[in-house]
Amino acid sequence: MEYQHSFDVIVIGGGHAGSEAAAAAARSGASVLLLTQNIETIGQMSCNPAIGGVGKSHLVREIDALDGLMARCADLAGIHFRMLNASKGPAVQAIRAQADRQLYKTAMREMIEQQSNIFVFQQTVEDLIVDNDRIHGVITQMGLRFKAHTVVLTTGTFLGGRMHIGTHNYQGGRAGEAPANALAKRLRSLPLRVGRLKTGTPPRIAKNTIDFTKLDVQPSDTPQPLFSYMANHKDHPQQRDCFIARTNQHTHEIIRKALHRSPLYNGTINSNGPRYCPSIEDKIVRFADKTSHQIFVEPEGLHSGEIYPNGISTCLDFDVQVAMVRSVEGFEKAHITRPAYAIEYDYMDPRDLAPSLETRVIEGLFFAGQINGTTGYEEAAAQGLIAGLNAARKAQGKTSWHPTREQAYIGVLIDDLTVHGTNEPYRMFTSRAEYRLSLRQDNADLRLSEEGRKLGLVGDLRWRKFEEKRKLINTEQAKLKALSVTPEQCQPLGIELKHACTAAELLKRPEVCYQDIVRITNINTPATDQQVISQIEIQAKYSGYLARQKDEITRLANARRLQIPLAFDYSKVIGLSNELRSKLSESKPTSIGQAERIQGMTPASLSLLRIYLKKHDYQRSA
Repeated sequence: MEYQHSFDVIVIGGGHAGSEAAAAAARSGASVLLLTQNIETIGQMSCNPAIGGVGKSHLVREIDALDGLMARCADLAGIHFRMLNASKGPAVQAIRAQADRQLYKTAMREMIEQQSNIFVFQQTVEDLIVDNDRIHGVITQMGLRFKAHTVVLTTGTFLGGRMHIGTHNYQGGRAGEAPANALAKRLRSLPLRVGRLKTGTPPRIAKNTIDFTKLDVQPSDTPQPLFSYMANHKDHPQQRDCFIARTNQHTHEIIRKALHRSPLYNGTINSNGPRYCPSIEDKIVRFADKTSHQIFVEPEGLHSGEIYPNGISTCLDFDVQVAMVRSVEGFEKAHITRPAYAIEYDYMDPRDLAPSLETRVIEGLFFAGQINGTTGYEEAAAQGLIAGLNAARKAQGKTSWHPTREQAYIGVLIDDLTVHGTNEPYRMFTSRAEYRLSLRQDNADLRLSEEGRKLGLVGDLRWRKFEEKRKLINTEQAKLKALSVTPEQCQPLGIELKHACTAAELLKRPEVCYQDIVRITNINTPATDQQVISQIEIQAKYSGYLARQKDEITRLANARRLQIPLAFDYSKVIGLSNELRSKLSESKPTSIGQAERIQGMTPASLSLLRIYLKKHDYQRSA
């Protein structure tokens, strides 16, 4: 049976990647069908109900700068906010919010349902309609055929999902939900490289069985930071404290004695898990010298009776989980409401994707999220936005777009995945970005919103607010450059100044803030918007570093912009090693910049490649 209408874009999966993909495609003017196994789980936080963190908050802010959904949902659902690395420089500062699961899911579903051009349908997808290496639609469990120009797959951990609790394992996409085995089998029949990865969760604990008087309190920051550039503090719900507990030597001994029953150590699980978020078993083995590990005791919601003990993810048998949890001070009488588990699932090698996140072998088929080997809501949402945008643009006959490494953390994410691939769940860190001083979370809108407006992603309300903010920044900076400050004016505040200078020059000093300038000068109508003030201060204090980094980006970008045709024959480049020829042929970099980051690439080999491309008159990109 065929559905009576066709669509520009079909998005499969209603998680973080799928929600952003559907919304981005719809904002771009495409007609979108969002297919999900269960409408009630749109925007569900499957693991920790938290958004942000180091590197991740940068992605959230960039999604928001392109008018995505995640930051707004986090502000509406956040019940505990912190600014991480607040004492360090702005490049590595990061917001983290603990969210109310239900509030977040409700906010996401409302935004999806209120977005024009999105049609939601509840059905499991079991097959893809592919003809002549091009996608034409999908077939659901009930045999219903939906036609579309493009399809975005955001399947999370559902492809061939198998869950492990100690010596027991069974099929599942996540707790209480069936896997997508038929779709996994269909994808394995396509000429795509497939692998297996693993992730896991800790047990959930009844809040009323924990003795919080024995734990360290971790209150929310005051004032609370905001994720969205559009938000204000009135958006935040009531705040809740988090707490910190600690494992001990008795806890570790319980785990060591049960390692032979862990599927991670008895050979049942062979796939790789997230290196930077290891299970408690991995921590005990890898850091055998440590006598204690922190457990972040986090509420699941304002009215939830469950606690998320972040830091003790495990797949040990249930009896071991109970003994382990109750060995922790404050948890002596803890009742586990949901057992911890590990889950193995299929992922597709992201090196088989173009930077647009379209598969290289099936035209019109896009992947986003954990299907590409990533972990985390933020990484999934960022990919979803780009995949949804490009699926819509392809359906509309437009060229694709993605940010570069120099523009955004989203660009770093996509470039890392499509050039290098991954053999473990990929997680974003600030250390992955070469230009992190320029790619701060505070300036994501200044970097991306104008581009988002050109692409049709940024709506009128956000654009007006952004233009007003940019105008205020420029106006205030012009004032500071024109305003002279004398040594006598600085004396009351204890600021030593030998010669008169402009207010803009004085603000470059680390000990001087914008409010100091306001106090010692007759500045006309000073700025009051904290976002504007923050930008004025950061741009002043880091102006020299930012100027040098900008010059470096321009110089390298010009060299890296030389494009490489997809069907380029590397055997014709005399002087390349056989190893590099093989890696280049496999990775299929689209530019010199991507080729540069292939493991083993040398400056000499890169020069040979560049000379050959220029000699044979391959065109530079615009």
